[in-house]
Amino acid sequence: MSLDEYFTFEEASDNKHEFVNGMVYDLGSMPSNCTMATPENHILITGELYRQLGNHLEDTACCPFPSGFRLKIESCNLYIYPDVSVICGETRFADKRRDTFINPTVLVEVLSDSTEMYDRVKKAEFYRTISSLQEYLLIAQDRPHVERYRRQEHGWLFTEYSTLEDEVVLDSIGCTLTLGAIYRRVRFDDVQA
Repeated sequence: MSLDEYFTFEEASDNKHEFVNGMVYDLGSMPSNCTMATPENHILITGELYRQLGNHLEDTACCPFPSGFRLKIESCNLYIYPDVSVICGETRFADKRRDTFINPTVLVEVLSDSTEMYDRVKKAEFYRTISSLQEYLLIAQDRPHVERYRRQEHGWLFTEYSTLEDEVVLDSIGCTLTLGAIYRRVRFDDVQA
């Protein structure tokens, strides 16, 4: 599929699709793992995170964006929808499209059954090629668990958080979030093992 065909297809579709070098993938068709999660928890986590980031970043040069804002990863010609993005400074757009950005500072993925392995491995590899990216979060939805990857001079620093009292410090945007706040409305007893 050509890029123009992809944009036409995507604009007419009710579902989101990734574009990777001419191949189009439905986000619902990624391989799954054994962890069960709920659409409600995914929405609650992304919504709460977006709200908290928006409140914290008000009156700063950084702005959070929800999952409807598409990212182009130029190094691999990939078009993807992160769950939450933060852009600091002026938003730079790809291909003269005002719906596709190229310069995130922070990216967040809430892990789902259908995309967890892809988010952890291939997508994380693609994200690390983005020169503006400073931090990348992976958030579980079946238990309190957040993984933070922070760009360092010679690689990426990994930090893990797993109690509701833990604080995730996003150095690149001067923001601290507790897991208790991220998971504020999530009911873990609804998640089946």
